[in-house]
Amino acid sequence: MTRLFISLYLDEDVSALIATLVRSRGLSATTTVEAGQTGKTDAQQLAFAAQRRLAILTHNRADFEKLAAEYYAQGLFHAGIIIAVRRNPYELTRRLLQLLNDVTADEMDNQVRYI
Repeated sequence: MTRLFISLYLDEDVSALIATLVRSRGLSATTTVEAGQTGKTDAQQLAFAAQRRLAILTHNRADFEKLAAEYYAQGLFHAGIIIAVRRNPYELTRRLLQLLNDVTADEMDNQVRYI
């Protein structure tokens, strides 16, 4: 089954305002707080997102690039990792929406994208 729209999972360090702004466009976004996952390790966050087919949005480049390499080496699935430079939430949302409009959920699988 083809998945068109990327569903997002915002890492703990990403502003929850971004989830609100993305949802206002009719897209799916869940925060770490909403999912009851605060305080979990990055590996646990990625596993949680992967199990639910959610692409994770994070500012934590170093750790998530390492996790992506580990997933690749082990042949594990994740629904995508979006690494964002810290910016104003409105600017970050603008960049994120551009990605969400250009890339399908199926295309995002096992990918790392930078915004």
